[in-house]
Amino acid sequence: MAIATLLAAALLPTLPTLPARSQQPSAPSAPQPPQATPIEIHARTIDRFFRAQPEQQRFGRLRFRGGLVLTSPATEFGGYSAIALAPNGRRLVAVSDEGTWLSGDLAYEDTRPSELTGAVFGPLLGLRGRRLDRKRDLDAESMAVLDGTLDRGTLLIGLERNHRIGIFPIGPQGIAAPTGFLRLPPQARHMRSNGGLEAVAVIRGGPNRGAVIAFAERLLDGQGNHTGWIWLQGNPHRLSLRNIGDFDITDAASLPDGSLLVLERFFRISEGVKMRLRLIKAANLQPGALLDGEVLLEADGRYEIDNMEGLAVHQGARGETVLTIVSDNNFNTFLQRTLLLQFELAPTAGKD
Repeated sequence: MAIATLLAAALLPTLPTLPARSQQPSAPSAPQPPQATPIEIHARTIDRFFRAQPEQQRFGRLRFRGGLVLTSPATEFGGYSAIALAPNGRRLVAVSDEGTWLSGDLAYEDTRPSELTGAVFGPLLGLRGRRLDRKRDLDAESMAVLDGTLDRGTLLIGLERNHRIGIFPIGPQGIAAPTGFLRLPPQARHMRSNGGLEAVAVIRGGPNRGAVIAFAERLLDGQGNHTGWIWLQGNPHRLSLRNIGDFDITDAASLPDGSLLVLERFFRISEGVKMRLRLIKAANLQPGALLDGEVLLEADGRYEIDNMEGLAVHQGARGETVLTIVSDNNFNTFLQRTLLLQFELAPTAGKD
């Protein structure tokens, strides 16, 4: 969901049964995506996360590894609401709320991200390779790898306005046309046009390994908590996430043990923008559950953040768990930035 208007005013292995698809027709074979177009991207490194204390690198269980401010002369660059990284953290794929995808190679100096090279982009397509030209059809907000890899596999991409979760093949040439869509639960009809499926994840381990989980950006139940669904054996089941401080949900990603990270964002003209990360244990991800979770990080304008919307997880060279978070600049290069931040998650609580 865009916050540009308010800002301007303020200034795996084989998976279990795939969730049931909708009854929309699918192409007999996935067409190849259009020719990928190279895009020039510049990167400026971020060495500190907390501006007032540049030497501080630990934030509870998270250690800041570094970040990038990404810019490009291309008008198509921006609006990135979801990302996925290869298991080694090198290849990156992102989708934009203007209906494009971006891929490139993330380079590092030691463990710190340093630049994005070999970047190309292309349009997200509709069924049978149809080009999408209406905003309501191309507003991509979430993404997860369903099976395979970013070199040859399948992605789930959540889109809002015309709410749906598409099943998209991905290969060396980029993201191809969808082969179908997941069947959404009836409650999904109540999502606001600009408050749809901001978080989609595939559980990577634990008792629900292979299950798909999704949250609306802002669909509150009768108790004021966030609404989500978990697909088990092909059927979606409702669950809730406790609403703390009236944040919105912007993404989710699974850890290897099946626990779930949830990324949240808050914006008010009087308070500015904030972000929060919560960790939910694998055993708690059950139909009907009211989830809460451990707050790993909460940051406001004193930190190097923006409109943080995309979250991905990979394993570092030492086996460490690395979180990558990207911001959606809403194509507002005057007030907002495209940030890529990386943190290492410690297995046990650490000191600041």
